[in-house]
Amino acid sequence: MQATLSEQEVVRREKLRELQSLGIDPYPAPLFEVTHTAKDIKDNYTDEKAEEYKSVSIAGRIMSVRDMGKANFAVIQDATSRIQIYIKRDDICPDEDKTLYNTVWKKLLDIGDIIGIKGYVFTTKTGETSIHVEQFTLLTKALRPLPIVKEKDGEVFDAVTDLEFKYRQRYADLIVNPGVRDTFVKITKMKNAIRNFLNERGALEVDTPVLQSIPGGAIARPFVTHHNALDIPLYLRIANELYLKRLIVGGFDWVYEFSRNFRNEGMDRTHNPEFTVLEFYTAYKDYLWMMETTEQMLEQTAIATNGTSKIEINGVEVDFKAPYKRISMYDAIKEHTGIDISNMNEAQLLDVCKQLHIETDASMGKGKLVDEIFGGKCEKHYVQPTFITDYPIEMSPLTKKHRDKPGVVERFELIVNGKEIANAYSELNDPIDQRERFEDQVKLMERGDEEAMYIDYDFLRSLEYGMPPTAGIGIGIERLAMMLTGQVSIQDVLLFPQMRPEKTND
Repeated sequence: MQATLSEQEVVRREKLRELQSLGIDPYPAPLFEVTHTAKDIKDNYTDEKAEEYKSVSIAGRIMSVRDMGKANFAVIQDATSRIQIYIKRDDICPDEDKTLYNTVWKKLLDIGDIIGIKGYVFTTKTGETSIHVEQFTLLTKALRPLPIVKEKDGEVFDAVTDLEFKYRQRYADLIVNPGVRDTFVKITKMKNAIRNFLNERGALEVDTPVLQSIPGGAIARPFVTHHNALDIPLYLRIANELYLKRLIVGGFDWVYEFSRNFRNEGMDRTHNPEFTVLEFYTAYKDYLWMMETTEQMLEQTAIATNGTSKIEINGVEVDFKAPYKRISMYDAIKEHTGIDISNMNEAQLLDVCKQLHIETDASMGKGKLVDEIFGGKCEKHYVQPTFITDYPIEMSPLTKKHRDKPGVVERFELIVNGKEIANAYSELNDPIDQRERFEDQVKLMERGDEEAMYIDYDFLRSLEYGMPPTAGIGIGIERLAMMLTGQVSIQDVLLFPQMRPEKTND
């Protein structure tokens, strides 16, 4: 951390000591009664309602001050908005002692300090709703200055854009950039809308283990740790799928979980090693039902988040209104490369990858090769919500074989703006077939594929008790949040994204 203090930080600590010498506690007991918020006052106050606002009490952070001698205008910010306040020396210091105004307010308080005020609401000559302060209390002395952000007429035009600062010091970013706070409020609305959709249809929200003895349910490289008491390795979960399907075996018909997952892989604009996936599983349904349910849920979620199903991403309008386009993976590849790979073996697929200038390595089996072709040549073309369906069986070790088409499974991915945001199956419930698929994954692992699946023998045992026909889906919450809030980087929808260790000034 920082070894030396800046000049401003030294000055603020001197002010802290001076406040204490005056008998003022810079960090008093936390109780301060708040009766109104800045947004409530700004949205609802009129001069005709002045009587209703003759006594208000709010708390917030000082964001700016205009010194006018014996009176000051200032702006404070609470959790809802910013509002102007007016402080007059003789109102808050009616007696001879003017220390509270002349010394405390004018000399010892700084931008970023948190105060509580009591007073009445009025409208200034310029028409701005403001609070005339009759009492103020210092609630928190800030020892570090905020980044300077310029505003005019309530509009931020010089917001902090330094990504190192924004992501590492999100707490300060939230203070000075109101739009950032709005993004995370929208994300909460989005999650609540999803929960409401599922709860209203009888789904049960559950919790499953984060520490797992087998990192199953997805093809990914896990984080590994060690449990001392049991003296066994444990893995941070890469998915919760196999546990949720155990609950379907146990008799629940519809379960869901907002699952915090961890994958020890690369980082970029759409990947973070820690992320959230919504997964839900519904008995006696298939992937066709899941497509309809997904597009209904996402349309409702978009409207609940933004008031409309239409959003703008990178200058392009994307509409989440159902229904969505559907196209099989092989048809998508043929459409964008001109090559029909539906009946090709591994050697032929390697030749196609070479022809298309797609990098490969010896660990890649047929499924990985198909995935690389689709990801490299097709995915980017699907901007409007599109279901890519009917994947090769080699790509989908947990998915039921297609009822009509040999060599593929009943699976879809939802692509929006060229990115996958959902992955769903008709779930494989044949324990013998599932065991064989797991064994095929072990062979890929032996070839060096670090993302191949482990065999989860307990999950296989659960399937032997009988799992009803089931549809399941995983939706990347951060990727969906990026779409619905207009962000281009996953770091902008994570409150505290993963970062490299901070450099010190020692």
